[in-house]
Amino acid sequence: MLSSINSRAIVPVACAVTGFVIACCVLLYTFVKEDLIEGEVRHAADLSDTVIKSTRYAMLHDDRETLSNIISSIGEQNQVEHVRIFNKKGLIMFSRDKGELNRFIDKTAAGCTECHAGAEPKRSLGTMAKARQYTNKLGKDVLAITAPFYNEPECSNAACHFHDSEQSLLGTLDIGVSQDPLKRTLGQLQNRMIVFSGMILILTVGAVCALLYSQVFLPIKQLADFTEGAGSDTLGHEFPEVSGDIARLANDFQKMANRVQELEQQLLSKESDASPPDSQS
Repeated sequence: MLSSINSRAIVPVACAVTGFVIACCVLLYTFVKEDLIEGEVRHAADLSDTVIKSTRYAMLHDDRETLSNIISSIGEQNQVEHVRIFNKKGLIMFSRDKGELNRFIDKTAAGCTECHAGAEPKRSLGTMAKARQYTNKLGKDVLAITAPFYNEPECSNAACHFHDSEQSLLGTLDIGVSQDPLKRTLGQLQNRMIVFSGMILILTVGAVCALLYSQVFLPIKQLADFTEGAGSDTLGHEFPEVSGDIARLANDFQKMANRVQELEQQLLSKESDASPPDSQS
């Protein structure tokens, strides 16, 4: 019976604590993962802004050689998987990969559909909408950002340029960075959270079991041992000191036991008085 009580009390508590800890850790991991991905997107967006500002002077002066060198230098940085600039029609003008120069971008590919989904392309996008995730030909996960080159007054008024002021978009920068560092960070975070969850489960379930044993199981065992001796001389012994509802139950049983003893003594006394005296010959 005690084993049944132990299992019925500990197993549901352990399952509830385990489920709660796992749910909290999964939610926490999801939130942290989203924050890390958002931070990575913002980092890539800042990198694209830096590239646009770095190429602005070369574009204003139509210095294609300098612009090509800038794109090549940026493409050689660690974690940069690709960097390219294509014009309004989608023709790649500058790229880290020389083999894709003078090719057209597929407007139905990931990263293009966000702007070209409707009849008219969108003029602006938020930071998160500019980002896309995909796996390249080498099997690497890439986070790419597309950032537009808008037609500024300096562009339309420059002597060497032919863009009129009514043309709002001149071209687009497409830069992709490797997600390997992010994946390593998420892997470390996942492993640490698994260890942390295991520690929480062990400590919590252990503490709950110790508390249940000292406050519930041990008093119940003492009460059971006490009641099992109901037919022996231990019936009138004092019950071990406990508290709470178990103490009330023990006291009630003690009173009942004492009352039974009193009734037994009264019955024995009546039987002794009612018995006839021994006859003498």
